[in-house]
Amino acid sequence: MFHLAAQVSVPASVDDPARTHRDCTDATFKMLMAARDAGVKRFVYSASSAAYGDDPAQPKTERMLPSPISPYAIGKLAGEYYCSVFAKVFGLETISLRYFNVFGPYQDPKSQYAAAIPAFITLMLAGKTPTIYGDGEQTRDFTYVDNVVNANLLAATAGQTAGEVVNIASGKSVTVNETISHLNDILGKNIRPVYAAPRAGDVKHSSADISLARKVLGFEPRISFREGLARTVEWYGAESSRKC
Repeated sequence: MFHLAAQVSVPASVDDPARTHRDCTDATFKMLMAARDAGVKRFVYSASSAAYGDDPAQPKTERMLPSPISPYAIGKLAGEYYCSVFAKVFGLETISLRYFNVFGPYQDPKSQYAAAIPAFITLMLAGKTPTIYGDGEQTRDFTYVDNVVNANLLAATAGQTAGEVVNIASGKSVTVNETISHLNDILGKNIRPVYAAPRAGDVKHSSADISLARKVLGFEPRISFREGLARTVEWYGAESSRKC
């Protein structure tokens, strides 16, 4: 059983923490209860790198103590703890995959809380200026969606699991400014971003150690950040042409 549903935005969680608690913590508990009662063998939970918060240590390893700084991060972390307890108490095989900044086709760039990459791409395709919150030197371990899908399938078929927490990422980080530079190169443009004040709850730096994912799941990123970015640009470009 895969549990991917949640309220997925850090800024939205700051605006409405009650909804985030309901859609993350409460919903995960209910899903675990349903899985236990239905005799489900394996429960694969979509956790989040937000659990690490702004701990300056890099890269992030699963041995680090969590340090959440947003309602979203707390909601996802609580789900991890519930997964661990259900494994210990009820024998439900669980595993929590801490995703790092997933991106790819089909993300909604028009949402008030849109993820950075789809928002950047759609604006730059239209020749418009993207906004970066902060100085752009914050780092992210952007993870192309195909790599996340592969990780989920591996987690479903791995040997017996018992509440493990595993990072899922590319294992390499880039700054937001570098991401804009990559997009300009792929698009053949030279668009300079504008900068705004940092947003509450956003972490400054994030990179992942994925050695445990390699060991437990046999996970290896198949699509590099640059290739994933090019595929995503191609998809949004096709969508833009289709709507014209």
